[in-house]
Amino acid sequence: MRPIDADLAYLWDMLKAAEAISRFVAGVHRETYFASEVLQAAVERKLEIIGEAAHKVSPAFQKEHPEVPWSKIIGQRNILAHNYGAIDH
Repeated sequence: MRPIDADLAYLWDMLKAAEAISRFVAGVHRETYFASEVLQAAVERKLEIIGEAAHKVSPAFQKEHPEVPWSKIIGQRNILAHNYGAIDH
């Protein structure tokens, strides 16, 4: 089954957000990451985008790609969005 155009758009959003995270943390030492509220917030936001886009990918496409941990990706977004006070970097 061919993915619908919306699925491709959501996958594109996921890819671009993941690429942004890679750019944000490239060459950044762990201590620097933990010391930077701005960097942590930027990474969290991109993870939220990935999770939200994953949630919008059609169930049919998700079923065709069980190798992707869809529920974990979506669950991580929910933790970031709703349990933000309990985030332990």
